[in-house]
Amino acid sequence: MKKYIAEFIGTFALVFCGTGAIIVNQQTSGDLGLIGIALAFGIIISAMIYIFGNISGTHINPSITIALAIGKLTTKKDAAFYISAQILGAILASGLLKFMFPQNLTLGSTIPSGELLQSFILEFILTFFLMLTILGVTAKKEFSNMAGFIIGLVVTGIILFAGPISGGSFNPARSFAPAIVSGNITALWIYITAPTLGAIVAVLVWKVFNKTE
Repeated sequence: MKKYIAEFIGTFALVFCGTGAIIVNQQTSGDLGLIGIALAFGIIISAMIYIFGNISGTHINPSITIALAIGKLTTKKDAAFYISAQILGAILASGLLKFMFPQNLTLGSTIPSGELLQSFILEFILTFFLMLTILGVTAKKEFSNMAGFIIGLVVTGIILFAGPISGGSFNPARSFAPAIVSGNITALWIYITAPTLGAIVAVLVWKVFNKTE
């Protein structure tokens, strides 16, 4: 039960602080900027990894959980409970943000700024590299103390890259919650399918490069 609660709290923190930063940026006419928003996401993810990494692995992302389950790196039972906890934590965070900022219309929803295919490709490829990073740093003991920092840094970087085009989600729970709570479900399917496919392909590629008897 502890690991499911950890996933709930971790995803709540991610959505509350990350999308909250987007809302604050809108409320303050851009005081945070893209760099501030990217850092908010990266820092909170890094913190959650150090807090809950030894309890749940800190997936806090349905795409990662699904990919690990398909790659047989976690059980289907855990995957189902993890995803449920992640979605609930994300929705609670967006609900609280809606209560705090009732005039905000999007609540940090990820909405493509250009063509849908651009956002789909960005979300797919960058989640692919994020997943490879997670697998790489968590597979090697010498990187264990640095895992949270490295993953948080990568998240910051890919949001800086993709944020202006796709919104920089790479996480279905992060996009699903503000979209549902605010009613802005435009192109939500991109942020569910693209990151999940990217993460799955990354796990399959990783297993090819790391075959063992």
